[in-house]
Amino acid sequence: MTNYPQHNDQALITLLKEGDEPAFAELHSRYKAVLFIHAYRMLGSEDEAKDVVQELFTTLWTRRSDIPAISSLGSYLYSAVRNKVLDCIARKKTEEKYMRSLALFMEEGENITEKEMREKELARLVEREISLLPERMREIFELSRYENRSYKEIAEELNISDKTVKKQVSNALIILRKKLDVALSAIFF
Repeated sequence: MTNYPQHNDQALITLLKEGDEPAFAELHSRYKAVLFIHAYRMLGSEDEAKDVVQELFTTLWTRRSDIPAISSLGSYLYSAVRNKVLDCIARKKTEEKYMRSLALFMEEGENITEKEMREKELARLVEREISLLPERMREIFELSRYENRSYKEIAEELNISDKTVKKQVSNALIILRKKLDVALSAIFF
């Protein structure tokens, strides 16, 4: 039986590369506490520091045959922890950025949806109220507002005076304002 605590790091790495589990356990017990402290100082979170160290040792075991020739195992492990911590910090920043973006989208999305719903409801109400205008008044109003025709053009087309067109449009607007004021206050307030 080999006395693993008596082995130096180089001997343990050689045994580790051969798949020696007790050698791995010895390396784990030698370095886990100092690597945890190193990770904790950088992250400020015990759980994240534990995860980083656990991930490092898992990678060390699964890729044991790929461990390069190293002169100082401690330096190698410290660098590996630092790199994993930097990856963790970058991942957290990306997640935070994504969450902020998602929250902003949700907030704006709700506002856009609500605004679109109100606009659609308003358009529906306007259309309904226009359809309820007296027929001749509606026809004049639609020619004026939807087809952008001048009073003179409408008067010529319908064989009426400019003043009649102006009066009909004015009356239509008065009627619509009265009816829509009540409806708008119900929608928006």
